[in-house]
Amino acid sequence: MTTRAHGYGPEDGSNSSSLTHNDSIESIDSPDSNGPVGNNPFDRLTGWRHSATWTYLVMLVASLGALLVSFILSGETLELARHPNAKLECDVNALVSCSTVAQSWQAEIVHVGSLSFPNAFFGIAAESIFTTLAVLGLARARTPRWFTIATWWGGLAAFLYAYWLFSQSMFVINALCPWCLCLMFATTIQFMALSHATVSVHRIPSSERFGALASGLASYYRLHFDLMVDVLWIVAVAALILIDKGAAIF
Repeated sequence: MTTRAHGYGPEDGSNSSSLTHNDSIESIDSPDSNGPVGNNPFDRLTGWRHSATWTYLVMLVASLGALLVSFILSGETLELARHPNAKLECDVNALVSCSTVAQSWQAEIVHVGSLSFPNAFFGIAAESIFTTLAVLGLARARTPRWFTIATWWGGLAAFLYAYWLFSQSMFVINALCPWCLCLMFATTIQFMALSHATVSVHRIPSSERFGALASGLASYYRLHFDLMVDVLWIVAVAALILIDKGAAIF
């Protein structure tokens, strides 16, 4: 059985070609095929905030910011490799010190034999991928459903990894790297935008298999609870830094 592919914008009768593999590849904003249109909770996610243009634009800006910071951190890593006693521009005091963080074992957790690879190098690779994915989203590229799910899990891994490094910096190394904090906040916004797009644009999870979860997520974004949670999250992290390290910073 063949089904007509869904696209963006008005339908063009002259391009009503059919796809025999539409079960595996679909337009990123096509209605969920698991139920009648109108009974799908994702149908209520309308407006510019829930569009592919907005969600992927936010993701693109955050990913580009994270990519830029990753390049800066990589440059500082190379500088320390050449001159171990060098003072970096972001070495403000004993607490705010990029070099202290960069010379910790947490800054190079991947080892192959006697070789170690700085986290910043992986940041360049990962953020290049997320930047490309954001561009694909803005271009309304058709992607398999499994690819979208894998992308979200990759975003979650990057998010959790960034906060693991933050916790190590705060409570183990006892030094803060300004560029690392910028990378963490950029990764946070990137993951928030990716999660929004996964639900509102790709309509994942399936409303047929995960009805209650799909309905809950649709309401979460439709009522703009995500904005409140996102802002509170960022404010809470900033407050934690100021409460725990504020006296030493200032």
